[in-house]
Amino acid sequence: MPECPTFKELFRDCRRTAVHLEMRDAYMKADPAFTDWQAGVDLDPAERWADWHAIVTSATERGVRVRRARIVSTPVSEYVRFEHAVTDGLNIAAGEEVRWLSRRMATDISLPGNDFWLFDSRLVVVNHFDGEGETMDMEAIEEPELAKLCGAAFEAVWQRATSHTQFRLAE
Repeated sequence: MPECPTFKELFRDCRRTAVHLEMRDAYMKADPAFTDWQAGVDLDPAERWADWHAIVTSATERGVRVRRARIVSTPVSEYVRFEHAVTDGLNIAAGEEVRWLSRRMATDISLPGNDFWLFDSRLVVVNHFDGEGETMDMEAIEEPELAKLCGAAFEAVWQRATSHTQFRLAE
């Protein structure tokens, strides 16, 4: 498998759109940011994830539309509560649009088997995780049919999902 470009390279080369579909209820539970949040440490997301914030901000300032949709089980997991808590200061502050969809509302949507990013409706970057939600690797695939499938799945979720500002964790 060829080496996947870095997110810095992917966003640098992106011209129009970057969309991300997340479908897990937990990721990297040993992440120091998550454990700090659990311990009640006050986090400044833009500072904690300064590199990510800079990469996305640079893209959105160039006019790239960055959207993130999260399919979550409800009631939500503690990890999803953490994601929700840092979304304003990280994702929204960098210019991303974020929506949430209860898994109960996604039953009739055809979804790929993995989380993914889709850049400019042509390059799919698949995120591979182990059973505990730890990142294993990423795979970049430039196949028109896969890009079409992922694009359609993302748009179906996006149309049903609730904006971050209106999504309530108790939904």
